[in-house]
Amino acid sequence: MLLVCRFTVPVPTADTFVTRAARALELLAARPGCRGGEAGQAIEDREQWVLTVRFDSVDAYRRALSPFEVREHVHPLLAEADTTTEMTHETRLTATPGRPPRHHPTLLT
Repeated sequence: MLLVCRFTVPVPTADTFVTRAARALELLAARPGCRGGEAGQAIEDREQWVLTVRFDSVDAYRRALSPFEVREHVHPLLAEADTTTEMTHETRLTATPGRPPRHHPTLLT
């Protein structure tokens, strides 16, 4: 399962956003079922950011958001995301160096 959150962050506040995103990634990465995550800044528009976190399953994602410390630090950050597009995605294709892309069957019915 993939969580993708987009943010518009004015350049003068980018350092604060990076600090908050780092804390969110640290907390989520420590949860069982989290495979890791990244925060990235758009090359074309320095105010556009994306936070991406991978989980083993939807259940792992939901459990990761439950602890108090996550609700205290991560939920407020996610509440500021651009919600005009979908944010959670099912992994359907994975590529790793030296191997052909791997297709994943859908878990959704």
